[in-house]
Amino acid sequence: MRLNTLTFEGARLSQARKARGLTAVTLADVAGITSAAISRYEHSKDTPRGEILQVLSEKLNVPVAFFFLPTTKSDEERCIKWRSLSSATKSARERGEVRYDWLKSIVTYFDAYFDLPRLNVPTFNTPTDFRDITYEHIDGAANYCREAWGLGESPIKNLVLLLENNGVIVSRGFLGANNQDAFSEWSKDDRPYVFLGADKNVCVRSRFDAAHELGHLILHKGIGNDVYRKPEFNKLIEQQANRFAASFLMPKHAFFSELWAPTLDAFTSLKSRWKVSVKGMIVHSHRHGILGDSQYQRMMINYNRKWKNGEPLDDTLPCEKPRLLARCIDGLLDSKIKDKSQILTDLSLSASDIEELVGIKRGALSDSISEIISIIPKLKENPIVNQKKDGKIIQMFQS
Repeated sequence: MRLNTLTFEGARLSQARKARGLTAVTLADVAGITSAAISRYEHSKDTPRGEILQVLSEKLNVPVAFFFLPTTKSDEERCIKWRSLSSATKSARERGEVRYDWLKSIVTYFDAYFDLPRLNVPTFNTPTDFRDITYEHIDGAANYCREAWGLGESPIKNLVLLLENNGVIVSRGFLGANNQDAFSEWSKDDRPYVFLGADKNVCVRSRFDAAHELGHLILHKGIGNDVYRKPEFNKLIEQQANRFAASFLMPKHAFFSELWAPTLDAFTSLKSRWKVSVKGMIVHSHRHGILGDSQYQRMMINYNRKWKNGEPLDDTLPCEKPRLLARCIDGLLDSKIKDKSQILTDLSLSASDIEELVGIKRGALSDSISEIISIIPKLKENPIVNQKKDGKIIQMFQS
């Protein structure tokens, strides 16, 4: 890329700043320039000199070429389903949404080389107005999705891999906010994305987040920002996604047939099999009448007394990690269509950002001796590259 023939894009500087959780004032301080200069650069009123570009590149950990990538107007109609819309989480949302834009650019890049899994997210006929969606609708949608994916009523072994197998793009990374566990969206090209926060690193919590976002994808596809961002509507929409997640992860007949008694010990004994939190099981049991109101209240009091610092198995059950995009990296490298430096140049993102977004080991793109996941996705029959390879897409079975 010849930078002297391209135009500096101020929006890219703003992107990188938000991705690092910095204000314009903070960036100006660390870069040794004025906040007024940062503002002029971000609004493309001035172009930074070469030495300032280098400083900004180093402080924001993005290649200089990143600032010259063409930008497209943000889709104002997109509706990202965030768990919290409070002003206190604005910075985390901005950071997450920038990284989501970067993730989509990576997926577009891979799409030129690989046949990614076919989209297979079931469509369930719920009322057009979300306020008319009942518990019966939600439980029915969860059961319908299980049937469509051939799951029966057994515990789901690996939910993230299940989503990837059915065409959902999943990424996992740090969001920098305790109450921003995940978000999801149907992108403009009708591809579903789920971004899972890695901040807490608790398996059962992350699985519930993934199921919650699946609930949004199935139940709330047509809801726009004008509805979703209203606090009184947002609360109900989030409750519906929670109900879906519990019903999807714990189908009523199968789960309660294994519950030998509604006690903390009994719930704990089921945790490693169903991979759902004890608290989630308690709520689910109360919701379906297994626990009466007074029983539920007493159990929650005992729960909070017993486990103030986390439940049993929270530190031993491994979090489920996305695999699809990591395998795409490995496929490009193994087929010798691209080497690491070419991938970094093509994407114009830092190695650490790409590694986190696609889910590979830190240093895998920058350290020649680092290992990358070894299972390779199928190459397209006619990838758009100089060196053409034949191949078929890998089946990403649960394991």
